[in-house]
Amino acid sequence: MTYSRFLELFPSSDACLDYLKDGFHPDGSECPKCGKQTKFHRIKSRAAYSCQYCRHQVYPTSGTIFNKSTTSLQLWFWAIYLMSSTRCGISAKQLEREIGVTYKTAHRMFKQIRSLLSDEDDEPLDGEVEVDETAYGGKPRVGQVQGRKGSREWGNQKETVLGMVERRGRVRAKIVPDRQAATLGGAMRQHILPSAMVFTDELPAYISPGMNYRGHHRIKHLERVYVDGDVHTQTIEGFFGLLKNGIRGVYHAVSRRYLQNYLDEYAFRYNQRDSAQPMFWTILDRVTKASAA
Repeated sequence: MTYSRFLELFPSSDACLDYLKDGFHPDGSECPKCGKQTKFHRIKSRAAYSCQYCRHQVYPTSGTIFNKSTTSLQLWFWAIYLMSSTRCGISAKQLEREIGVTYKTAHRMFKQIRSLLSDEDDEPLDGEVEVDETAYGGKPRVGQVQGRKGSREWGNQKETVLGMVERRGRVRAKIVPDRQAATLGGAMRQHILPSAMVFTDELPAYISPGMNYRGHHRIKHLERVYVDGDVHTQTIEGFFGLLKNGIRGVYHAVSRRYLQNYLDEYAFRYNQRDSAQPMFWTILDRVTKASAA
């Protein structure tokens, strides 16, 4: 998806609105009110289309991330293009400079776009699946805070991120509260089918969850063994490397509040790496699906 092709397809906000209308209410579709097969004609005074029979009005942006936004649709589409055309993402500050909006607007736009990138509804992982966990966050700072319940420790505690990836396939990255067997096992059951062959390191918390799968192989990292035949966790560790280097290089730091959104973004990029369809169109397709839902 080149820049010139983008301008050719979406030269104005009206062209973007027509694209959404054709996705939600194509000509020949059924009118939601009268039920007839109809064409929808544009109403010039507003971002709406009307049925040729009953004049019922439909709004293509209703229920989407664009709903009630004062930012032009072309700028929204341009933000999606910029986000999809970069290898490691683009920061809200960069978007602010690129399209001439305030930082508050740019941050809200990216937050809305990232909400489309979650893979919660996709099928669970299967086949050969590698599982590993990593810590993300700043260095812990310990101090004392006086409160009604007495003193307590405070500071920046690192978040635990559990990664699960099919070899030559899809990845899932989720924040988990801790590294206990019950916590890791619950997340694995949610995202990995029992028919999978699971590969982990020697963390004891994986022993019990691993019994729920077709097989469980463990690599002994503490003994400095990283590959033993086809037993390794190199694939998921490679994803963690892409994730941390991308966040460090583009965003520098991510708060706990939004970390899962960034995990979803990088998982989405990883899962789309071999797709024949440009990422720009995939994200726009998700706008349609989200609105339909």
